[in-house]
Amino acid sequence: MSVRDEPAPARELPAPVSGLPARRRVAGFVVALVALPLLTAVLDDSRGSLTLGSVLLLYLLAVVVVAAVGGIWPAVIAAVASVLAANWFLTPPYHTLNVEHRDSVVQLLVFALVAVVVAVTVEIAARDRGRAERSSREAELLSAVSGSPAEQLSLSAVLEQVRATFGMGSAELVRRVNGGAPSVLASVGHAAPDDEEVRVPASAELELVLHGPALFAEDRSVLERLAAAAARAYETQHLVRLTDRLTEADRVRSALLASVGHDLRTPLAGLKAAVSSLRQDDVDWSPQEQADLLATIEESTDRLTALIADVLDATRIQVGAVTARPEPVAVDEVVALALLDAPSGAVKMDIPDDLPLVRVDPGLLGRVVANLVDNAVKHSPAGRAVDMTARPGSGGVELAVVDHGTGVPSELWDAMFEPFQRLDDHAAGAGAGLGLAIVRGFTRAMDVTVTPSQTAGGGLTMTLRLPVVAER
Repeated sequence: MSVRDEPAPARELPAPVSGLPARRRVAGFVVALVALPLLTAVLDDSRGSLTLGSVLLLYLLAVVVVAAVGGIWPAVIAAVASVLAANWFLTPPYHTLNVEHRDSVVQLLVFALVAVVVAVTVEIAARDRGRAERSSREAELLSAVSGSPAEQLSLSAVLEQVRATFGMGSAELVRRVNGGAPSVLASVGHAAPDDEEVRVPASAELELVLHGPALFAEDRSVLERLAAAAARAYETQHLVRLTDRLTEADRVRSALLASVGHDLRTPLAGLKAAVSSLRQDDVDWSPQEQADLLATIEESTDRLTALIADVLDATRIQVGAVTARPEPVAVDEVVALALLDAPSGAVKMDIPDDLPLVRVDPGLLGRVVANLVDNAVKHSPAGRAVDMTARPGSGGVELAVVDHGTGVPSELWDAMFEPFQRLDDHAAGAGAGLGLAIVRGFTRAMDVTVTPSQTAGGGLTMTLRLPVVAER
């Protein structure tokens, strides 16, 4: 299952149709101030060539233009001004407000009434057209966001759509739990210091927060539905991540059962055989034979203990349950404790006791050192000790575990840190292939780096860079 990250093309919603913008009203007044005096001057020059009805029709055309540009109030004022201009300049007796003929009075009154009705009609038509356009844009927007399949929703795409649609500086989805401090789950854009804040509930715990210009009341309903879409996108992504983790955990469990099965059966079979032999009453075991059987029991128990510890550690790493508790420690002390169970003469240490203290979790570092040494001993030639050195470096104290075996090709360095990876799968006692995976998990938890490199003369060197305690 994949989540699409590309935001859909944003289209701004038209302004709400409850009223025209101020700039359009100003434009209507400007048209009236320019058109009416110009039309009056032209008609005054040609006085007598047109009847009053024709003159009023020309004024009506001007009023309709003003209504289309500026709305009802500029049109009403233009209608009143047209009646006065036609009466003063173009209705006998001229240059007075008196009217000579009764028909002229009727024409002027009817013109005024028709002009107002036309202005109102044009205003209503413009508002209906604006509502239709806005409804169409809202439908397109909500269809593109809310109508998308759940698995294709992208939280960042939804937030970017909201931000661009309403001209906001930023949009973010936040979580509020029990009145605590909000935690930002996702955000797009950048808010300016003077931006207004708009909050819209998205779900019981989630809230859509916008920063930008003030919104119209009609935008709230659209925002509420978009906020619900943003919450759905977040929940979908959360489910996708949870599904991926469960899938990976299931894969690890399957691989664990397949890989560990043989390694568990071998020491268990040794334990069973040794214990059963010692319990036989009809056989007299010599002291040496009893010692050998007891040694088998001890060795098998140690192998089981190590294997179970590795499995538990790998499981903790897989579910993210590893917590490091760093504290100032001495490198030589941690290494000495980690190598208590190492075979005698298997490790040659060169660790000065005057190294600076390092800030690590001693328990996790001990397991890392033990696993690295165990891995190095397995791949070292018989009779050749593993070298362990520690020196101050640019990134802290560099602790190196050096073996002189066949080494690992550099193209396999990344793969060897994966669980269940073994270069010698057919070797007896090779283990479950979890040692280096545990090393990587524990070092990441402590913010320690582990770097493989080729050993001069053959072999593999694993270098830990341990952070030193800051001087006060």
